Amino acid sequence: MADTRWTNTNVYDPEGNNATKTHLSTNIIIKVDGKPVGAVKTLSVTESRSIQRIGEIGTDGFIDSAPNRSTEVGVRCSRVRFARQRIAEAFGRGFVHPGAQRIPFDIEILDVFNDKDPANAVTTVIENCWISNMAYNYSSEDFVISEDMDLVAERIYSHIGGKNVVSATSNGTGGPIIINQFEAEADRGAYIGTLNAAGLLNAFLDDPRV
Repeated sequence: MADTRWTNTNVYDPEGNNATKTHLSTNIIIKVDGKPVGAVKTLSVTESRSIQRIGEIGTDGFIDSAPNRSTEVGVRCSRVRFARQRIAEAFGRGFVHPGAQRIPFDIEILDVFNDKDPANAVTTVIENCWISNMAYNYSSEDFVISEDMDLVAERIYSHIGGKNVVSATSNGTGGPIIINQFEAEADRGAYIGTLNAAGLLNAFLDDPRV
């Protein structure tokens, strides 16, 4: 099995055969209420949270840093208006304007690139989505109508058959991956967040996995 010289990145599979390891978006299924959404051009997911850096008088630098707000999840979707459905209709909503939304909805993204069996797909769940913006354009230069929709969600998590996506302690090239119990639970959606778990201040003093 050939590897790169310094990073040990695998170039071939374990048997030495050619392999495609670049992650492609040709095997992505977007679902709402268990039904696939068609004619989607792009789906962008943004996860962000602000970090507070702690300074100190008399010190030329920061002595610590920590999150000071919960993670914010945003989604932007662009879809061709297809089969007489506007974008909200395609996502299973019974309205066409954001102001009509009364109940949030969930989005599932199935990445079946990981395995031939859809049951082994990486499933990403975006929970409790509210439509924050819609935009569409009628143009004499391009007759194809596409719509953009921005969503704000409460949380996001991923799993493979209810289990963690990252389960090994090595990245395949000899580098270690530290599996933290609380991070793993939050990553698969068992709990919301990790900072409210006990033992945060001692996490780096004893076992980093705790």
